[in-house]
Amino acid sequence: MRARTRTTFTTATALATLAAAGVVVSPRLVVAQAREPYPGYAAYVEQALKTWKVPGTGIAIVRNDSVVFARGFGVRELGRPAPVTERTLFAIGSSSKAFTAAAVAMLVDEKKVSLDAPAATYLPGLQLADPYATRELTVRDLLSHRSGLARGELAWYGSGFDRDEIVRRVRYLQPSWSFRSQFGYQNIMYIAAGQVVAHVANTTWDDFVKSRIFGPLGMTSSSTSTKALDPQMELATPHATVNDTVRPVGAWRNIDNAGPAGSINSHVVDMAQWLRLQLGRGSYGGRQLISARMIEEMHTPHTVIRLDSAARVLNPDTHLQAYGLGWFLQDYRGKLVVQHGGNVDGFTALVAMMPEEKLGVVILTNMNGTGLPTALMNKLFDLHLKAPARDWSGDLYARTLAAQARAKTAQQRLEASRVRDTKPSLPLAAYAGTYADSLYGDIVVREQNGKLSMTFGPIWRGELEHWHFDTFRTKFDTPVLGPIPVLFRLNAAGKVDEMVLDMAGVVTFKRRPDPAPAAANNR
Repeated sequence: MRARTRTTFTTATALATLAAAGVVVSPRLVVAQAREPYPGYAAYVEQALKTWKVPGTGIAIVRNDSVVFARGFGVRELGRPAPVTERTLFAIGSSSKAFTAAAVAMLVDEKKVSLDAPAATYLPGLQLADPYATRELTVRDLLSHRSGLARGELAWYGSGFDRDEIVRRVRYLQPSWSFRSQFGYQNIMYIAAGQVVAHVANTTWDDFVKSRIFGPLGMTSSSTSTKALDPQMELATPHATVNDTVRPVGAWRNIDNAGPAGSINSHVVDMAQWLRLQLGRGSYGGRQLISARMIEEMHTPHTVIRLDSAARVLNPDTHLQAYGLGWFLQDYRGKLVVQHGGNVDGFTALVAMMPEEKLGVVILTNMNGTGLPTALMNKLFDLHLKAPARDWSGDLYARTLAAQARAKTAQQRLEASRVRDTKPSLPLAAYAGTYADSLYGDIVVREQNGKLSMTFGPIWRGELEHWHFDTFRTKFDTPVLGPIPVLFRLNAAGKVDEMVLDMAGVVTFKRRPDPAPAAANNR
């Protein structure tokens, strides 16, 4: 991975570009990078990319309402020379949630939405499995991950359902915890929050974000859908580790149906303007786009998050963690950190701020599920605070390797538990059929040439490999998902009655009755 010379761009150029687009700009939009604002940071990033085996990253730093650093490192795609620059586009994943919270905040400022009004006020079709939760669920609850629901990811991840249909089907998702009793990360509730914006503003979430956020901030390269991307654009290629080797994973994953929860695409220069808005307490270029009161509301703890071992791996020095509205909140060396990461197939992002220091950073990578952004965030904060030197990249990478080793051991134990030389209870054709779930829809199992295959939604397809007894495994045609256990259950009559799929949670699909044979024609 070759090093690149520092990218330098001037205030005049940036101002001229945005002025031509009709954007109101501040003279502090971008500063010329005469020198590195945090000496040694760029070299640290270069080394960290090699350590974590991440192909490329874009990083921008905002300080005192100025973009003091914006640069790309590494390459857009392994094996190709095109470098990542400060204008290379990445998927930002769940970092999009803060945009949805901001959109709701704008409507609160306009007195069109109340955070404490029942969400069903704005979405009359919204219903949860628990009638009490349906009645009491507020817009604030949608944005703070305290609905009592586990993720239910298959309702959107590859299902083919649109946003309204996903929200309609959430009534079939059974609660995992008592309502408001604990933090439970929930993408469907953010889809619902986006639909609140759409229904109240009489538009789409996408158009609202474009006109009310992207436009005023001059985020002219940002989009809410992969459909807006063109091969001629400066696009990063998604990557993942497959069989211990980092490689490209194909096309960008389209998750438009979960847009408010995670579909935004951007580059670090655009995202730096988003940081300036947040750090500026809702003001940008002399315009108050969001009230300071609502920015404070988004940055205020709403749901306590219990610190577990996973959280301590990423930041061993954190004492407290909570969720605001669209943002995670935690302490770091006595300072408040407001941040949100994101993952979409082949991309990992992190947007983070230390508001007391008027400091923010955005880190976008073309690698699936990597801890690199957290290491680079912590390193930057240490440099800014002049804290004792610590190799966050080396430290967190060692912890990550240890976690991977434990996962590998668990996988080996699973392999050892396999009962060899068993056969399915029935001929393979007996397992073919359509299996349905009220929330997730249909899975179709087919038998052909002595093999079973399954199809879920418009994109997920995979062969079923026999594991043991009536348990199979499938591998969908994407390297970011591992093997998925599939168990068939027989009823008292000895016929296949259910299929249990362990993907983003255990889900039981009920077999639909076979269609009745067509009646013979009367002669």
